[in-house]
Amino acid sequence: MASYIQDSLTSNERVIAQARISPWALLPTIVLGFVLLFAYGLGLLLWLMAYLRYSTTELAFTNKRVIAKFGFVRRATVELNLSRIESVQVVQGMLGRIFNFGTLVISGAGNPQAPIPGISNPMAFRRSLMEYQDQHSEACAL
Repeated sequence: MASYIQDSLTSNERVIAQARISPWALLPTIVLGFVLLFAYGLGLLLWLMAYLRYSTTELAFTNKRVIAKFGFVRRATVELNLSRIESVQVVQGMLGRIFNFGTLVISGAGNPQAPIPGISNPMAFRRSLMEYQDQHSEACAL
């Protein structure tokens, strides 16, 4: 199965950094699945839901935009041009800080906030994005 991000790249667009959803973000669903494993197979459904969420969530930024895709049957996407991004926030709870996962909240000009939950190592992704934007804006200013 081809990646949504790879399939949606335009000409002269290349991926700079990618991120995945953290398995730790799925821990409550996995644990609840274990608890409900013998309750008419409900646990297996929860494990399947966790697996699908893990395998169908994609996040990347390219030299032109940020792309996030959620879901398999029902797909939701977020795509923001790099030049329109005003801020990138990282929201981490206590478990997120311990296990290094969190929600990225990307705000764009004229766009409401776009939260991307459960991302592994969100600070590194944010730092890469901000550094790339700084380098790009300095190159355009010259």
